[in-house]
Amino acid sequence: MKCHQGDIADLDAIAPAFAGIDTVVHLAARTGSSDVFQEILQANVIGTYNVFEAARRAGVGRVVYASSGATVSAWEREPPYSALVAGRYDEAKSWTTMTHEMPLRPAGLYGASKIWGEAIARHYSDTYNLSAICVRIGRVLAADRPTSAREFSVFCSQRDVVRMIELCITAPPALKFDVFYAVSDNRWGYRDLEHARRVLGFEPRDRAEDYRR
Repeated sequence: MKCHQGDIADLDAIAPAFAGIDTVVHLAARTGSSDVFQEILQANVIGTYNVFEAARRAGVGRVVYASSGATVSAWEREPPYSALVAGRYDEAKSWTTMTHEMPLRPAGLYGASKIWGEAIARHYSDTYNLSAICVRIGRVLAADRPTSAREFSVFCSQRDVVRMIELCITAPPALKFDVFYAVSDNRWGYRDLEHARRVLGFEPRDRAEDYRR
């Protein structure tokens, strides 16, 4: 496998990796709970712009952008979502599933930077006819199992996120822009799966509840 190493914040450094490529999966980001603006600026803001601009210059057909549930997860401050992520299920008799059309409410600068990424994706799709698909990835863990109350709501297994990305890569060229949540089929989840199921045929294979002790 051919590899190219470069600083994502340096457009000229990453440009050679895009030559002759049809589809780019953009996973690079400053992740975690850090709100160090300079780090987020370089990796998530400038870096994401660079990926889309390098793709445009190279004639790439599609960019699959790894967005995040952090674009909306500050809604977890409000009931009934606050009860769900705290594991107080008796307080959450019913709730509205959050679709990709729900008003954005980012958790920190990281979430805000992912909103920027979705906006840049939309701009490049509209302006340059580039197919841009945004995937709001849930909580993917090294151990591949939820360990906290919140993770029982937002867990995404490794094979489910891989399947989602595969479906985005192989989606028809006519799909020029869209936003999907990537989470497993969680009993206490609040993020919508129907849109991805209808457009992409995404069917999660795992559930957070399967790991309940």
